[in-house]
Amino acid sequence: MYAGFRIIIALVLFILGFVPFPFPYISFFLFLVSYLIFGTEVVWKALKNIFKGDFLDENFLMTLATIGACLLKLYPEAVAVMLFYQIGEFFQDYAIAKSKKSIASLMDLRPDVAYVVEGKKTVKTKPEDVKVGDIILVKVGEKVPLDGVITEGESFLDTSSLTGESIYKRVTLNDSILSGSINKEAPLKIKVTKKYSESTVQKILDLVENATNRKTKSENFVSSFAHIYTPIVVIASLLLATLPPLILKESIDPWIYRALSFLVVSCPCALVLSIPLSFFSGIGACSKMGILVKGSNYLERLEKMKMLAFDKTGTLTKGVFAVQEIKSKNYSQEELLRYASYAENYSLHPIALSLKNDFQEDIDESKISNVKEIAGEGVEATVFGKKVLVGSRVFLERHDITCPKQKEAGTLLYVAIANEFAGTILLADQVKEDTSNLITSLKHEGIEKTILLTGDQKNIANDVQKRLGIDEVHASLLPQDKVECLKKLMSEKDKDTFLGYVGDGINDAPVLASADIGIAMGGLGSDAAIEASDIVLLIDEPMKLISAIRIAKKTMKIVRENITFALLVKFVILTLSAFGITNLWVSIFGDVGVTVLAVFNSLRILNVHKN
Repeated sequence: MYAGFRIIIALVLFILGFVPFPFPYISFFLFLVSYLIFGTEVVWKALKNIFKGDFLDENFLMTLATIGACLLKLYPEAVAVMLFYQIGEFFQDYAIAKSKKSIASLMDLRPDVAYVVEGKKTVKTKPEDVKVGDIILVKVGEKVPLDGVITEGESFLDTSSLTGESIYKRVTLNDSILSGSINKEAPLKIKVTKKYSESTVQKILDLVENATNRKTKSENFVSSFAHIYTPIVVIASLLLATLPPLILKESIDPWIYRALSFLVVSCPCALVLSIPLSFFSGIGACSKMGILVKGSNYLERLEKMKMLAFDKTGTLTKGVFAVQEIKSKNYSQEELLRYASYAENYSLHPIALSLKNDFQEDIDESKISNVKEIAGEGVEATVFGKKVLVGSRVFLERHDITCPKQKEAGTLLYVAIANEFAGTILLADQVKEDTSNLITSLKHEGIEKTILLTGDQKNIANDVQKRLGIDEVHASLLPQDKVECLKKLMSEKDKDTFLGYVGDGINDAPVLASADIGIAMGGLGSDAAIEASDIVLLIDEPMKLISAIRIAKKTMKIVRENITFALLVKFVILTLSAFGITNLWVSIFGDVGVTVLAVFNSLRILNVHKN
């Protein structure tokens, strides 16, 4: 607001300077005041940088050009250099502020206070002072200050700032809850499980705040280019101002004017400002969609990614087993499922829990007795007065029950009732709903090869490959085998392309860290995901990958546009200035115009749509 007001005041004075006053010194005074309003900050920065020994920047170029214009008594031109430079700076600040809004919602995650429950009262305190194990109260409309588990109450949470999704999440007793969510319906009491410095919200904030520290090749090129380019331009301007009049024996004034025009248009603002802004906008666009990118260099890598490897369980599949098929002998399918579910009632194995979930009936535990569970093999129990065995084929055969061999893509439970084989129940991990078009979409985005790395058996992995259209499968891998397999794949690829790995961020941390680009799927609340990966998809949706790739491509396309456009326009105007075809005004508009256009072109990255 202050910058805009200052520009308006100085602009009015600048325009008044062109009024033909009866006393010329009035116009000079108006131009001087206008110059001081616009240029004091620039001149001061240039002087400070001179004393620091690192002065070859846009402030030095602007100061040098305007002092030269004043010496030639070109006061309107001198003021105009500073005027349009400051207008350009104003638009740049506006663009940066707009870009930051995409990340601002993440910064709003930071909680202000926490209410610790002490007996029958609550004590207001800083989240940093809350200890693990404390019970905190989160009222309606408040942010959850720390990670924890609900001990009392149920409510809906707004997790949009964390995930980019506007759908509220239902939570109840014993549910884990993440800091940064907003309580929307009823008060909740939460037992704190992580101190503030280790909470989800703090890790995300640290990640976002440090995202711009990792520079891309393009940004490093611009920085190096500016340091080499600026002194060359200054030397060229001095030579342009002095050599031609000496050689041609002409007046020095026109050549100084050309040199000043040369200096003004040579300012590398368009590159120095728009390129980092492009990457910042790309990171902001990703954040808006619940995709955290740890650095602008990973956007550059994502655009060049041609190979993508996946973990299976929890990444492409839900990690939740469900009954796919029941084959029964002498019993109906419903009866077979009932006997098996009763027998597995006391087991905490994921397969047993999935079986009971599919049964969906209340179990009368009085009908169950003599339960024996053998880890890794199966369960023996008396159900409705009959001996029931549920487990692997080997487990039943050890009890002298002959079972037919079956080869299915999934986990096959063999069931025996009253010492006779009764049938099989096939359970399989379910493919996530939005993965059906994932591989096809990845191919459209330039991913040439997709690979599945899994610890599951070959037949299960092949079934997932067939359903999703994955190119290559490596099955029965231990965590260390996955790392070795990934390293082998990386050694076989072209050095100019990148290999990404997508995992759930918990048991895949070594592989995520080994890949060119580690992408954690559904990494919200997972320390391993945030630490080991380069990109974190905060919600468990594989199609977010497509959004990330598209944003990365759009970012790099705009970066190349800005570099090409800025260099081309500046080269043309520099050439015309050297030959005296253009004047200082054209140079001013050329420099500021290119910068403003490049900056607003960078902001196009923010116009993204959710898949």
